[in-house]
Formats: sequence, structure tokens, C-alpha cells
Amino acid sequence: TILSQRTTQQDEELAYQELRQLGDWDAIIAAPTEAVAHAIRRSNYPESKAPRIQATLRAIRDERGSYDLDFLAELPVKDALKWLTALPGVGIKTASLVLLFNYARPVFPVDTHVHRVTTRVGVIGRMGEQAAHRALLQLLPPDPPFLFELHLNLLRHGQKVCTWVRPKCPVCVLRARCDAHAIYGNNVPSFGEK
Repeated sequence: TILSQRTTQQDEELAYQELRQLGDWDAIIAAPTEAVAHAIRRSNYPESKAPRIQATLRAIRDERGSYDLDFLAELPVKDALKWLTALPGVGIKTASLVLLFNYARPVFPVDTHVHRVTTRVGVIGRMGEQAAHRALLQLLPPDPPFLFELHLNLLRHGQKVCTWVRPKCPVCVLRARCDAHAIYGNNVPSFGEK
């Protein structure tokens, strides 16, 4: 999940495959950080991700005695989020992705695409991604399959239609319900501009 940050899915997968060529998790921890960074070079910011990946793996192993995170399926969601976000380089988005995608927990990951689409459409007001996690979770049903599908659909919509710069409003299926389109028509400004 750390590899996925600010990286395409294809580059994330290639970086992961090369990372695993270094060996098991213990070997990745023991490898020189430069070797880990080289292995994940296809992901963006490998020089900052490599030490975070090693530190996170080390913290999991040292606390749990293994790399198995299945105990998170039984913890209350609040405790699972707290445990994950205490790891180096793991924020609320990464923790939510792990809990929803791996353990079908009722959380809602808010990445840059989900944040942009929900803000433009008017589901939430202008707020940071941290606040958006809380706001959206309060609005949505605590149904993991629904949250999973909604996350994936908003992510794809943000990648392909409701892009950062020059969103493709003429082909947007949400156009009739979109606050930004109601204000700007087909000339919605880049996200973050007024």
C-alpha cells in the first residue's frame, strides 16, 4: 500500500514484483536502503518510500513477531486504524485501504481522486483529505462491499473523467448533479483553484 502512494497501479505492481525479488520480508529489511529504492524505482518517490517500507516492516515484526496482520480483522475499527497509523509512513488513507481491501472493514479510503470528485460534486465542502475521511464515513452506510465499490468507482471516475486539470464535463455521468458544473459549466477549473 505504501508503494501505491502517488503511483499508477501498473507501476506499483512492477515495483512490488521487483521488491519481492530481494527476498522475503526479513531480506527486504536487511537490504541496503538504496537497493530497496532501486527495486521500487518505478513507483514515485522511491527514495522516501524505501526507508518507510523497511521501517514499517521492522515495526510490524518487532511488535507482532511476524508479518501477519490478520489480527486486524478482529480489532474494533477504531483500534485497527490507531494501530496501523502508528506505523511509520502509514496515514489514515493507507490504513483505510488495508482495512477495507484486505479485511472488508467498514472504512472509506479517501485518496486524491475520491477527495476531488466528492468535493466538486458537492458531497462534502472544501476540506483536507483527513477531514474528508471523517465527513464521508459519517455520510455513508457501514457496508464494506458498498464502500469498496464506491471507492473504486470514484477513483476511476477521478482518474478518467473528473481529472485534476480540465475535467471532461461533457461526458460526465454526474454532470447534472455536480455543484462545480452548475457553477462553471464545462469550464470547471483545476482542482484547488477558485
